[in-house]
Amino acid sequence: MKTLPDIKKDLEFNNSLSVLIEVLKNIAVSQFHALEQKLKSYEKFFLTHNSFFEFLDISRIEHPFLLPKNKSQMVVAVTSDSGLLGGLNMQVVAAAIRELEKIPGKLVVIGERGKTYARESGIPFIAFSGIKEEKYYAQAMQLRDYLINKIFEDSIGYLKVIYPYPVSFTLQRVETLLVLPYAPASLPRPSLEPKIALKEERGSGQTNPGEIPPDIIIESAPGDIVEYLVYLWLGQKLYEIFGLSRLAEFSARFVHLEGSAERLKEMDRKLRLQYFRVRHELIDRNMRELFSARLLYAGR
Repeated sequence: MKTLPDIKKDLEFNNSLSVLIEVLKNIAVSQFHALEQKLKSYEKFFLTHNSFFEFLDISRIEHPFLLPKNKSQMVVAVTSDSGLLGGLNMQVVAAAIRELEKIPGKLVVIGERGKTYARESGIPFIAFSGIKEEKYYAQAMQLRDYLINKIFEDSIGYLKVIYPYPVSFTLQRVETLLVLPYAPASLPRPSLEPKIALKEERGSGQTNPGEIPPDIIIESAPGDIVEYLVYLWLGQKLYEIFGLSRLAEFSARFVHLEGSAERLKEMDRKLRLQYFRVRHELIDRNMRELFSARLLYAGR
């Protein structure tokens, strides 16, 4: 059983640790809100990008981005460089491994934590440095160029990106984005109401999806257009994913620290009970010894 001095030291240590955890929680909260204000919605870009496919009949276009030549795949796992995320990085890597068990392929890991877990699994992988907030746009473009080159070099048919998504400040989930084969329908689309109104105004002059209007001239081959559009989309999507992953990182860190703080409070409560129990036992023993000494002295 611990002595009173030992229990006092544990209580003092827990108190200092509680103060440190509160500081780290406040830092995670401030980082989350600061990044949340910086992140922008790129819905307008995706809507504009998607509108180009309204004039292309992709069912007639043969391109590896649309029709994979084989079932080989590449899976990208986006993790962080730091810990205190409550196993979120491990969940991302585990999801990537499950995808590779379905279809064999190559694993690309972003972040030091992901490299550690992937190394433990024994699966070979290509590693990239973790996301740095001040330069993750450049990192997204670098990864985009690497993936596009590998897709053509190795004839990769499927490309998936697995990353942590911040549902809210206290909730995260692991998302899987199917990049290739590319499907324009998976992107956000404008509301149907404006299109209906436009059709009513134009009447029979409205063109059908996939039909090129007579006033539009297409100089490049449809396959080249699709390749460039996917190239642009992938870079912007990776940039968005990197920002969301950092946001989820701060969120998960706060949740993990909050859980640690609660466990520390429970430990502190048990230590205090143990402290009072040992103290009372010590007082009782001293009193018994004192009375025994008095009785022995009186008997003489």
